[in-house]
This record gives sequence, structure tokens and C-alpha cells, in this order.
Amino acid sequence: MNSVFDYLLTEALDSTPLESITDAWTQHRAATERFDTTIDIAIAGGFGADRLGFAFLSGYQQALRALLPELPADELVAVSATEAGGAHPSAITTQVTETDGGWRVNGTKTFTTLGILARRLLVIASAGTAAGGRNLLRAVLVDATQPGVNVTNLPGVPFAPEIPHASVTFTDAAAEPLPGDGYSDYLKPFRTIEDVHVLAATLGWLVRVGRESGWPRATLQRLLAAVAFVRGLEMDRPTSPGGHIALGGAYEYFEQVLTELEPLWAEADPVVRERWERDRRLLATAGKVRAQRLTAAWLSVGTADEPAVPTDS
Repeated sequence: MNSVFDYLLTEALDSTPLESITDAWTQHRAATERFDTTIDIAIAGGFGADRLGFAFLSGYQQALRALLPELPADELVAVSATEAGGAHPSAITTQVTETDGGWRVNGTKTFTTLGILARRLLVIASAGTAAGGRNLLRAVLVDATQPGVNVTNLPGVPFAPEIPHASVTFTDAAAEPLPGDGYSDYLKPFRTIEDVHVLAATLGWLVRVGRESGWPRATLQRLLAAVAFVRGLEMDRPTSPGGHIALGGAYEYFEQVLTELEPLWAEADPVVRERWERDRRLLATAGKVRAQRLTAAWLSVGTADEPAVPTDS
């Protein structure tokens, strides 16, 4: 097995367009046969994609496998957390209860990425309220094909329109409870794990574009350095302050690379370039939350930006 770096530089470029997300999933599944770690599979999956949206698919699915390694490799899975009030723990009103017939979920999730295609959903739901008023969250796995799950496709968004989103209503849907706290053990770490894997897949896709477009060797070298940066992040402890700070550095380096790429897009295929201009907003969708996590990480290690001290002129 070649290293992922050799793969990115030497793997044959397949010019066959991916006509649908089904094609993209088939391509991604082929990448899972080539590598062992979720990060490397995300990178290889991104490399095999012909657009950023399909690279996102690879990163998102591998992030879920990093969080839950027991997930079936051949099933599309989606996180179902966001409700009318958002995805903050206090905004989650969907209920999960234990009954004589097993665990059941009731409620509506208003925005679930890949919801219309997912065979299985990782649902974050409320199991009641703690003495102090805190919403007690549980994570459960739900078979999306059962009668108690109603999935409604949502209108497309302006960027990465190939990736569908849906609202999902649960009516006494059977659920498999997962151990631990739904927020601290699942939703919170997934946000970081997703950032890392989507960034990895994006870098794999950019290397593909660079090779197809004849970008300079120095540029490909910088992209591979960014791949190495992302691979070095410790995803076994995704909520650690140091990990968030390192991730912040990785994104800062990534932004520098994107700036370097600006004039080179003129050499890319016009269709690829137009999709990039349309879809690059996908990379900024979690930017505000990521910045908040970075600030909190610096504060937790006792280091924060200090106001400048005025000096006498």
C-alpha cells in the first residue's frame, strides 16, 4: 500500500464525471479499500471527487466513522441534531424515552445533511432535565427506513447543491441508545472531528485539481504539507484545548494556501473553477463556531490575547 502522499501524486486521474451523489458514494467506497485510517480515507475520497461537494461527502462520512467506528462501512449515515431553535443543547426538544418496548424517539429535526439518503441517523435528543435545569441529552442510532421516520427533502442551498438536506420527524421511532452524554461524548466532539475530516478531504480534492491544471510543483508541495498538518492532529482527543489550537493553526495555514492559489484558478477547467467559486462558502459555514472554540481553548490553557499597551511617543 502506498502512503497517502504517494497516492495523491501518482494515482491515475479518472476524468469520468460523477453524475450523482450515488456515483460519489461508490467512488468513496473504493477509497475505503485503499487505506485504513479515517483521515487517509477522507483524503483519498476527496482526491477522487470531481467537485467540493462530493469531497465533503467523503469527509463527513469518515468523520462519523471516527466518532463511531462500529458504523457499517456501506451505509450512508447522517447526524440529526439541529431543530427550530438551533443545535445548542438547550434548543433540543426532541425526546428519547425508554419504554417497555425499547427506546423511542419523538420530535422534529429541521436540518439534517444527507437526511434523504441516510440509512441510519445519529440523533441527539433530550432524555429529560437535570436538577439544575440542564437539558440531559442522549445520542441514539435510528434506522431511517422504519415507518416512524418521516424524511422531507429541503430546497437546495446556494452552494454545494449536490448535497441534500432534509427535515426529519420521528414518531415513536425505535432507537438504539449509545452510552454516555449526547452532547459531551457525541455532538461536541463531532463538530471538531468533522472540521478535520472535511478539511482533509478538501485538501485531497485540491491536489487533484492542481494535478489536472498543471499547477507548479511548489504549490503541490504546499498542499501536501497541509495534508501532513491535518494528519498530525490528535483526533483521539477531539475536545482537548491543544487540539483546538492546533486545528486553528491548520486552518490559518490553509487560508494562506488558498490565497496562494487565487491566481492559479485561471488555469483550471472553467467548470471546476465556477463550482469552486460557488461552493467555497461551504468551508466557512462553521467558521464562527470554530472561532469560539479556539478562543475558549486559549482561555482554558491560561493564555489569551492581551490588549496592546500604549507607549509614549
